[in-house]
Amino acid sequence: MKKAMIIMILIVSLLSLIVFVQNRQAVETKLLFAKITMPLVLLLILTFIMGSVLGLFIAGYVLRKPRPPVEKQP
Repeated sequence: MKKAMIIMILIVSLLSLIVFVQNRQAVETKLLFAKITMPLVLLLILTFIMGSVLGLFIAGYVLRKPRPPVEKQP
């Protein structure tokens, strides 16, 4: 199971790297009220990182074990 997970992570990382390398042209991006021109590869990497971090936080929240109730001491 652990080897399968490592292989899947490597495959997703390799596919992401291929997409990143193929998209190097500059694009204009709106961030709230600002317009920023940056390479598309940078935008893709930032989006990928933000999605990964958000996924980790959500998975940690969903998979955490409930804490036992705290008993009141007399």
